[in-house]
Amino acid sequence: MSIPSFRQLIPAALAALALFLAAPPASAQTVIKMATLVPQGSSWHQALQEMAVEWQKISGGKVTLRLYPGGVAGDDSDVVRKMRLGTLNGALLTSTGIQDVDRSVLALQIPLAFADYDEFDCTLKAVGPMIERALEARGFVMLGWTDGGYAHFFAKSPVRLPDDLKKQKLFVWAGDDMLVELWKKAGFNPVPLPATEISTALQTGLVTSLPAPPQAAVLFQWYNQAKHMTALNYGILVGGFVVTKDTWDKIPAEFRPALLDSTRKTARRLALLTRESAPKDIDAMVKRGLTVVSLDAAALQQWHTVIEGVYPALRGKFIPAEAFDAAFKARDACRASAKATAR
Repeated sequence: MSIPSFRQLIPAALAALALFLAAPPASAQTVIKMATLVPQGSSWHQALQEMAVEWQKISGGKVTLRLYPGGVAGDDSDVVRKMRLGTLNGALLTSTGIQDVDRSVLALQIPLAFADYDEFDCTLKAVGPMIERALEARGFVMLGWTDGGYAHFFAKSPVRLPDDLKKQKLFVWAGDDMLVELWKKAGFNPVPLPATEISTALQTGLVTSLPAPPQAAVLFQWYNQAKHMTALNYGILVGGFVVTKDTWDKIPAEFRPALLDSTRKTARRLALLTRESAPKDIDAMVKRGLTVVSLDAAALQQWHTVIEGVYPALRGKFIPAEAFDAAFKARDACRASAKATAR
């Protein structure tokens, strides 16, 4: 047998090198850079850190969740844009960020649509899969739904009736011209800004009111400037853990079910944490100078008349008609079931 010459060995060596470079090392890691507006050091941030540790254990150190809390990566819309560019892989987003992917999520955030959390949870269970399919079709995977609880109006002066809110400069999330236009058509004075600028805007008077859950008002200290909270469950702040489909597909399939389960448990934990802490958060703010503006039946009816009067404008233009109709169909079924059970 003749010994191959050096020249004959070159093609084989190059082929072996190409295979070596193409194959991932046995200890290859998937690093998921996940951004969130959640303040560093908060109970929500702590829960995210614990989830990151759990992901490490589940994957044997092969999947690392790197957190960017406190809005350091920008507002939700900035984060979604960075996810599309590949500089971020995932996020804990509010509906404002999720709607930048697909607006069907807004069917879960229709103002005054859900009488209580049970009704909302039941509706989410019914329409959530439809929204998840819409997100995946656009290259994003929903790993777990959560929420920030009911939002209330916080304002620099008392807001009891819709006309009181019309006198305020109302914060709305920047980047959604349709939402701004809807508020204007209803007679309100919306001021679109990134959420990261709310505190400064309140201090300077650029905005004088905003819708926010009590926990957010406490965490970000917004109540120090907006010292009046309207006792109106305006709408639930919907959110969720979202990653790009490319990122999710890179995670070894053997780990995905356990990682998904871990995320969903954390998402549910965050929602319950917020809901249960709301009364305590309100009490804490009241002790520090917050005034809760109560509503009688007549005032509440005025809010329903004004807000529900905008529903036809929401359907189709602001929220996809299919998602809008599905949400109300599911809500009505959930409501009927709850009434039947209560009899």
